[in-house]
Amino acid sequence: MNVPPDLETLINKRLSTGGYDSVEDVLRAALEAQDEESWTEEERVALSAHIEEGYQQAERGELIDGAQARCEIQAMKDDWRLSNGDGPSC
Repeated sequence: MNVPPDLETLINKRLSTGGYDSVEDVLRAALEAQDEESWTEEERVALSAHIEEGYQQAERGELIDGAQARCEIQAMKDDWRLSNGDGPSC
């Protein structure tokens, strides 16, 4: 498969953030984002409530540093992988 240089740059930029483990993860996230039309109203309301909760926590100064956030997210990903029959990523 030939990937245009500008698309390869975008993929590599996403990979460098540490938020993705592979090119497949980047592409899957992009395609899922395009499929927002499939979200139910209930899912949208829940997401909005979650974002609002985070905003309110930030307003109250209840923030964690980036390293702790990455650690917690990695733990959630590992838990998810284990529940789906995969091993931890590390």
